[in-house]
Amino acid sequence: MFRNRNRSHREKPQDGSKVLLRGKIILYEGRGDFQHSADTLEDIGDGELLRAFEQLKVKLQKEGLFDVKNKKSIPRLPKHVGVITSPSGAAIQDVLNILERRFPAIKVTILPAQVQGKEAIQQIREALIFANRYKVFPFDVLLLTRGGGSLEDLWPFNSETIARTIAEIDIPIVSAIGHESDTSISDFVADLRAPTPSAAAELISPDQHEWNDSLERNKKMLLRRISITLKNNLAQIQHLKKRLQHPRQRLLELNQRIDNLELRLINKSRFNENKRL
Repeated sequence: MFRNRNRSHREKPQDGSKVLLRGKIILYEGRGDFQHSADTLEDIGDGELLRAFEQLKVKLQKEGLFDVKNKKSIPRLPKHVGVITSPSGAAIQDVLNILERRFPAIKVTILPAQVQGKEAIQQIREALIFANRYKVFPFDVLLLTRGGGSLEDLWPFNSETIARTIAEIDIPIVSAIGHESDTSISDFVADLRAPTPSAAAELISPDQHEWNDSLERNKKMLLRRISITLKNNLAQIQHLKKRLQHPRQRLLELNQRIDNLELRLINKSRFNENKRL
């Protein structure tokens, strides 16, 4: 492939690369050699998958499936987490270990599904639909995850079927597919993307130590406020107590007043009687 032809091709093909060449066959009769003079070169391995990825990405983006306004918020303290992944993979062990360490009170349910291969797309879709319909102890958040792999291994998560199913689910979904450098269509559609399964477990679970510290601070603050309120109320009671007269004293005052009135009445009667005389 001559320079004037290959300078537009960004990637240099390596041994074992799958490529599609277009050009012409040249026969050198004197040596009996054939040569393929290529005009264009296209990847048909990962290159073909990458083109399909970009095409679907553009399509779904235009439809609004990636819009931030459609993203659901992740609960601060989920009571029930559903993890859609392979039950035998390394990812699930990382997730379970971190959730147990950070907040063991969270209930975790594994929704098993193949994460690569022919059956993966259907199984992932069925797990998502099942979780969305499960009402006995509803899920607060779903984690869709798997460990790293090649682009072909991760391809179920670049499926249009999975993307549209994620968009239809009512439960917040965290997507953590592959390594930090891997990006899938599921990541774009999900409500939150995590770079790794371990990071996803960190994002969906609070730190029990931070919560305990916060509760302790709130407890101390509440006790201080209660103490201040009680002191203020006690001072007010003492003030009112000083103003409050004992009932016996009040009765004595009333009795004295009656005696005074009685005396005045007697004196008045005597005065009137003497006047008539």
